[in-house]
Amino acid sequence: MNTLFDKIWDKHVVQVVEDGPTQLYIDRLYCHEVTSPQAFDGMRARGLKCFRPDHIYCMPDHNTPTHDQDKPIEDPVSAKQVSTLAQNAKDFGLTHYGMMDKSNGIIHVVGPEKGLSLPGMTIVCGDSHTSTHGAMGAVAFGIGTSEVEMVMASQCILQQKPKSMRININGKLQAGVTAKDVALYLMAQLTTSGATGYFVEYSGDVVKNLTMEGRLTLCNLSIEMGARGGFVAPDEVTFEYLKDKEFAPKGDEWDKAVAYWKTLKSGDDAVFDKELTFDAKDIEPRITYGTNPGMGIGITEAIPQTAQEAKSPEQGFQKALNYMGFKAGEKLLGKKIDYVFLGACTNGRIEDFRAFASIVKGRKKSDSVVAWLVPGSWAVDRQIREEGLDKVLEAVGFEIRQPGCSACLAMNDDKVPAGKYAVSTSNRNFEGRQGPGSRTILCSPLVAAAAAVTGVITDPRTLL
Repeated sequence: MNTLFDKIWDKHVVQVVEDGPTQLYIDRLYCHEVTSPQAFDGMRARGLKCFRPDHIYCMPDHNTPTHDQDKPIEDPVSAKQVSTLAQNAKDFGLTHYGMMDKSNGIIHVVGPEKGLSLPGMTIVCGDSHTSTHGAMGAVAFGIGTSEVEMVMASQCILQQKPKSMRININGKLQAGVTAKDVALYLMAQLTTSGATGYFVEYSGDVVKNLTMEGRLTLCNLSIEMGARGGFVAPDEVTFEYLKDKEFAPKGDEWDKAVAYWKTLKSGDDAVFDKELTFDAKDIEPRITYGTNPGMGIGITEAIPQTAQEAKSPEQGFQKALNYMGFKAGEKLLGKKIDYVFLGACTNGRIEDFRAFASIVKGRKKSDSVVAWLVPGSWAVDRQIREEGLDKVLEAVGFEIRQPGCSACLAMNDDKVPAGKYAVSTSNRNFEGRQGPGSRTILCSPLVAAAAAVTGVITDPRTLL
C-alpha cells in the first residue's frame, strides 16, 4: 500500500524522465517579493505569459515594515522589492494582495487561512518555509527562483522524488508544552540534517490532537531538520478549519471534496523508507542555546558539556557558544534578555497570540525588554481585536504591530542590535539572522511571554 506522500505525488506526475527527474504538476504557486523578480524578468525575456495565472497568488511580506504601512516605505531596497512585485503581478494578470490589503500578511499564514491551500494539493513558493502548508494534508515545498519561472511558464516543475519518513509522537503533551516545543525537540534529536532527502509525515496521538495552528507550526519547521517538507494527513480538524473559508469548495463541491480528502491517508500496510517514534512525556518547554535550530535544550536542562553530547561538530559547537556568549554545562534559566519577538510564519497565528496573552494577562511587561508582537496577517489582527486580546496586551504594556515577516529575518526595519539577546518565536537562529551580531533564542509563544514579563529566561509553567 502506498504512503500518503506517494498518493499525492503520483497523482501529480505528468511524466518521468528516464534516469532523470519527474515532471510534477503544481496546483498552487505563491510568490513574494524577494525570490520572484528574476523569474518574472526571465518570463519577459522569453516573451512568455503565465500558463495558469489563476493558480498563482502574490503578496509582499519579507520587506514590509510593521508600522506606518499606509505611508511610503522608507528603505529604498524594500520599497523597490514591494513595488516591483505589484507591477509584475499587474503585468502578468496575477492576484496580488498588496500592503494594507485586508488579505495581506505572511504568505504562509494567508494561504491556509483563506482556504487557498487544500488537502491533496502540490504547493510551491520560492521560500523554504513553504513546508508550512503541509499541515493541510498537501505536498508543499520551497523552490528556487529558476523553478518559480518554470512553474509560471508551465505549471509544472522538474523534481527528484524524495524518500518518505514517518515520525510518530505518542502520548499526551504536558501543560505548557506546545507544537513549537515538539518541533524543537525533534530537531535536537534528529539534528538539522537528520531528515535530509525525506518528506516527513507526522503522526501519532500528539499530532492528531494538535489544532490546525499547531500543525502549521510543526510542518513549518520540517525544513529545519533538513527535510524537503512535512505534512499531516487531513482529518476532521482539517475539515473543520477549512469549512467556509473563502476559497474552500462550497455546497455539493464541499461534500465531494471532503469525501476525496478522507481517502488521503497512508494505508495500514504502508512502508516508509524510515520510521521514528517519540514519547510526549520526554518533551518540556524548549529553548535554543546555539546558532542552528537543532542546538536546543529543555528549559530546565543545562547546555551540553561536549560537542558529542550536542550532536554537533567540535568546531561548530564552540563557535556557536562563543557567538552566543554561553558556556558548556550552564543553565539558561534566569539569563537576562533584551528583545522578545512574537510572530513569523512559525508562530504568528491567533492561537499564538492567545497563548502569549494567557501568560502576560494581569502582569506587566518588563521595563528592560523591547517587545515586538506581529500578527501573521490582517485577518489575525482582526481576530485579535474581535477577541479583545489587544486590550489585554495593551493594558500590560505591549503594542501590536502591523503584519509582516518582521524580526524573523533582517530584511526590514525590525532588526535586533548587535550583542543583544532576542527570545523569538521565529524559525531560525543563525548568526545575524535577526540583525548583524544579534543573538537569537528560539522558543514557543509561552516561553516568549514569560521572558517578556520577567526580563529573563523563565519556565512558563511557573506562570501558568
